[in-house]
Amino acid sequence: MPIPKRILLAALAISGAASFLLCGYEFIRAVSTSLFIEAYGAVNLPWVMFAVPPSTFLLLYVYGRILSRLGSSRALLLTSLLSAVLIGGSYSLLLRGVALATAFIYIFREAYIVLIIEQYWSLVNSTLSSVQARRINGPFCGIASLGAIAGGLLVRQLAEPMGSESLLLFAAGSLFPAAVCSGFAYALAGEPKPSEEEAGGKKGHVGLALFLKSRYLVLIALLILTTQTVSTVLDLRFNVLVEMERVNPDERTAFYGSFYAALNTTALLLQFLAVPLILRFVSLRAAHVGIPAVHLLTCAILTVKPSLWSGAAAFLLFKALDYSIFRSGKEIFYIPLSYDERYRVKQIIDTFGYRTAKGGSAGVLALVGLFTKIPAAAFSIVAMVMAAIWSVLVSMVTKRYQDLENVKSVENTDDAVKVQEMNENG
Repeated sequence: MPIPKRILLAALAISGAASFLLCGYEFIRAVSTSLFIEAYGAVNLPWVMFAVPPSTFLLLYVYGRILSRLGSSRALLLTSLLSAVLIGGSYSLLLRGVALATAFIYIFREAYIVLIIEQYWSLVNSTLSSVQARRINGPFCGIASLGAIAGGLLVRQLAEPMGSESLLLFAAGSLFPAAVCSGFAYALAGEPKPSEEEAGGKKGHVGLALFLKSRYLVLIALLILTTQTVSTVLDLRFNVLVEMERVNPDERTAFYGSFYAALNTTALLLQFLAVPLILRFVSLRAAHVGIPAVHLLTCAILTVKPSLWSGAAAFLLFKALDYSIFRSGKEIFYIPLSYDERYRVKQIIDTFGYRTAKGGSAGVLALVGLFTKIPAAAFSIVAMVMAAIWSVLVSMVTKRYQDLENVKSVENTDDAVKVQEMNENG
């Protein structure tokens, strides 16, 4: 069955918003990492990562109150504009030589990007059916990656002539066209409405109680915690290797720009070419289980032959698969769920959960590092252990998702029968 034109245009608009957002994010990601390392050293990255979860939860609470009061489209608009203001304010503080601003912008970049991108996905998951999502999610991610690639290339070209701090203005500016595109997407798709029991945040502004009641949602959260622990240890290992071989801060910023451009190009190829085919012809379970198998291999290579390039390859492949096959397949898990589960609980899992895993695992490493020197190989070994756990969890989640889809299919069939009977009875 062809996808309605209105739905295709809405998907194109929201993917355009994601493209602008991710373009700006490449500026803030490279700049914030480079400037923090310059101010405090890569060895202190775990401490700033540890501050991310509580900051993210505070941001989620504010978002939940806005969502209850204004609805999903206005909540997205307001959080986008406020993020632009805060990034611009951080730039001003950096110009005044406030070193602590490097920590703030690092923490904020971790929170705002997932808060906004997950709102985009909430609209997508509220608009598409599971069949439509299997066809659209990959190209949606691909269009978004075009912006990320452009951002990475611009960082590489502009970092040294303009200076790292000035690039933050590009990140702030990108949020304005992103807000315009997301507004068009909502106008085309229509704003999803909560049920009467959910309206106004009656079941909780954050959705924590609803989350704790669902074993399915808890399993998804555990899956995210596991995947992001892999991400964190590979991220930390990669940044230490970069610090060792790229000592000049502007040269380091340019290297990060090149690296993330390569990462996003790889993800783009997977999103446009691999994801639509895999999600159409391979079972969701097989697609998901194959991802941690790849990471087991790359982490084994990093353990045996550590270098900047083996570290970069392991981290690049993690991120590329995360942005493409994993992301496109994971979002399908939310389609059978309710409004609050898609707009509130999803934020707990995919915003707070992502950042808690990263900050929590980084905090554990920082505490251990206070008492003993952590062997370099420990990072990739931890990644291998978590990848093995990941494969078990994702098998459980995909099984429960299929059960939900079967129940939904039966309910839809029953509803169709009832409508037909009503029509026949006049």
